[in-house]
Amino acid sequence: MSINSDIETRSGVDWDAESADFDDEPDHGLRDPAVREAWAARVAAWLPRGPSDVLDLGCGTGSLSLLASEQRHRVTGVDLSPRMVDLARAKLAGRDAVFLVGDAAAPPVGEQRFDVVLVRHVLWTLPDPERVLRLWCGLLRPGGRLVLIEGVWGTVSPVGISADRLTGLLAPLVRDVRVERLSDDALLWGREVDDERYAVVAVV
Repeated sequence: MSINSDIETRSGVDWDAESADFDDEPDHGLRDPAVREAWAARVAAWLPRGPSDVLDLGCGTGSLSLLASEQRHRVTGVDLSPRMVDLARAKLAGRDAVFLVGDAAAPPVGEQRFDVVLVRHVLWTLPDPERVLRLWCGLLRPGGRLVLIEGVWGTVSPVGISADRLTGLLAPLVRDVRVERLSDDALLWGREVDDERYAVVAVV
């Protein structure tokens, strides 16, 4: 299966095609200063204080990678969409960041280990989240952390992964799990939302 067809199979979306206007969404492009500041504050709270190695899986156009880089972290981004990766490379040109085309469920990073695995709105699309979480934990150095931003969207046919399910999957894999509700912070999304949106910070 090609990367492009794999993109469509996983989520029903052709992310190469979506890349052109992906950043138009307030929480994707972070072009609004207030939205950007809100995400920057959250990222600063989730990541280590000192410079660290961050693996941004499903990095899209690199908006969260850019925030991490601005906070002096070294970033490796991975995305299935070559066009998204091209945009991320352009967005972080000249920074300490590397972007690779690849599968978040099997990142092409070899034996490299990281201090943080950062993932936003990707885990719910993967067919075996328990296996993927084990793999992601294995990419972390001792004391490293997963930062997983997820949710459940829609009311008629909801999609996503609930915080309860995700913390249950993580319980046997990590030594500390914290859930942070994000639905109440309209600045993160550029509007009020009423679905379940949250971040999980899990330390191995």
